[in-house]
Amino acid sequence: MAEIVNTFAKVDTEEDIYTKDGTVDYNNNPANRKTTGTWKACPFILGNECCERLAYYGMSTNLLLYFKNNLHQHSATASKNLSNWSGTCYITPLIGAFLADAYLGRYWTIAVFSIIYVMGMTLLTVSASVSGLKPTCVSKEDCHANSTDITLTFLALYLVALGTGGIKPCVSSYGADQFDDAHEVEKKQKSSFFNWFYFSINIGALIASSLLVWIQDNVGWGWGFGIPAVAMAIAVASFFSGTRLYRNQKPGGSPLTRICQVVVSAWRKRRVHMPDDKNLLYETADTKSTIVGSRKLDHTKDFSFLDKAAIELQSDHAKGSINPWRLCTVTQVEEFKSIIKLLPIWATGIIFSAVYSQMSNLFVLQGSYMNIKINSFEIPPASLSVFDPLSVIFWVPLYDRALVPLARKYTGHKSGLTQLQRMGTGLVISILAMVAAGTLEVVRLGIVKRHNYYDYEHMPMSIFWQVPQYFLIGCAEVFTFIGQLEFFYDQAPDSMRSLCSALSLTTVSLGNYLSSLLVTIVMSVSTKGGKPGWIPDNLNRGQLQNFFWLLSVLSVLNLGAYLVVAKWYTYKRAVGTLR
Repeated sequence: MAEIVNTFAKVDTEEDIYTKDGTVDYNNNPANRKTTGTWKACPFILGNECCERLAYYGMSTNLLLYFKNNLHQHSATASKNLSNWSGTCYITPLIGAFLADAYLGRYWTIAVFSIIYVMGMTLLTVSASVSGLKPTCVSKEDCHANSTDITLTFLALYLVALGTGGIKPCVSSYGADQFDDAHEVEKKQKSSFFNWFYFSINIGALIASSLLVWIQDNVGWGWGFGIPAVAMAIAVASFFSGTRLYRNQKPGGSPLTRICQVVVSAWRKRRVHMPDDKNLLYETADTKSTIVGSRKLDHTKDFSFLDKAAIELQSDHAKGSINPWRLCTVTQVEEFKSIIKLLPIWATGIIFSAVYSQMSNLFVLQGSYMNIKINSFEIPPASLSVFDPLSVIFWVPLYDRALVPLARKYTGHKSGLTQLQRMGTGLVISILAMVAAGTLEVVRLGIVKRHNYYDYEHMPMSIFWQVPQYFLIGCAEVFTFIGQLEFFYDQAPDSMRSLCSALSLTTVSLGNYLSSLLVTIVMSVSTKGGKPGWIPDNLNRGQLQNFFWLLSVLSVLNLGAYLVVAKWYTYKRAVGTLR
């Protein structure tokens, strides 16, 4: 009897050595819980993200003024070009996510696209440094760029946009992969990981928006772009150095193919009667899913018309095997349902992202018309964005160590607030940020009018009056963006996590495109009759506050829509194991 007990104890101990979520080590063997993953592996991933964000924000934070002063573009044109580039940076993750989930896995996707990123950064540095390629300047106010300058600059920028497409959707998911959902302790640690992941992003952003912006304005753009290029090279080295410690999820095949199979199967059986007993729907008999890297999902009542794809008929079988374009498992159907349910929540993130994009866009333009001097020292207008990462760095530890335990006492939820409650709180704070920016512009233009400062680029009102709007944006990020990261990872089907992370990032892309579209529309309408418009080249003769009021109204309407869809949403339920 003792031998039997010891045998079972030994089996349990051996099983506990390996993760239960299907992850493998760098040799493609089951991941050992003691030697791989958790916080042992995370420093390399967080270091990679910190350096990559330093590189990204080292370009994007001051890029509006580079377009305006060095490429000699008009204010509205520079704003639209920045929005379009930023939007592309957040749409290309769909490419990287698809490759990661379907074929390459997250590790190799991050590795390959990081190299493309470094190539783009290097070319951008060359375009701003080499004599004959960089724009020629008679003075700071009089710069001209020829077609070669512009072509090289935008080729470099869009190489970076492609490179970031393989990094953004994979790094946060890859970090979360280091924690086993089937292990209670590691599952709790994963929730904390997302907070510290975003913390590391903002350490990079802090350095970029302070030191790098100053270097770009006072030393030169060659150095200003060169340092982020070196940082990106360090990010790649940091990532590769942790290879032996990583846990890797195997790619599960094309998620788009599986979605198409559900749609085709359900359409073919649209006239077939649905069985009253949903247990009769097709699913594999064992505890493992047929989809590599995915647990089984419980059947839900939502979008029941898709359940017809899982009705088993004799015609679904051909030559002893099942035709996947005629019969799908319940898990495969529920995967598709999960994506559909995420879409309304996803859509409400677009307006928030349009608000967030103003931080490196019209906030910078607004700051360039304020007093940027402290004694003889000039503060680069873009450097005020340093108060955004400072706000995040302040709020993340406070949220993780104080607000979560406090909220947990009242809500009983292990994370204090649910992911949906957290995102909603951020939407409210983002409205306050736009109100603060609009109010500041009203006050600024009032001073311009009273003292006839119309032709003064830098008026006496200190640029530090912008601090509240930056600080509020940072606070909103901690609630909405971090909540969104965790929500889309947690609610995504196991084998579609990169794709769903990319889906969440496309809200930033569409927010930038929306901002660009709104600028185009308001300039078209507000310049009729020879008027200067809301955002003219001389901002002292414009009405920028109206643009901020417009975003405030859209944000309030968006919050109302969010409350409706959040109340409707039901969280997914996974069953079974991966191993």
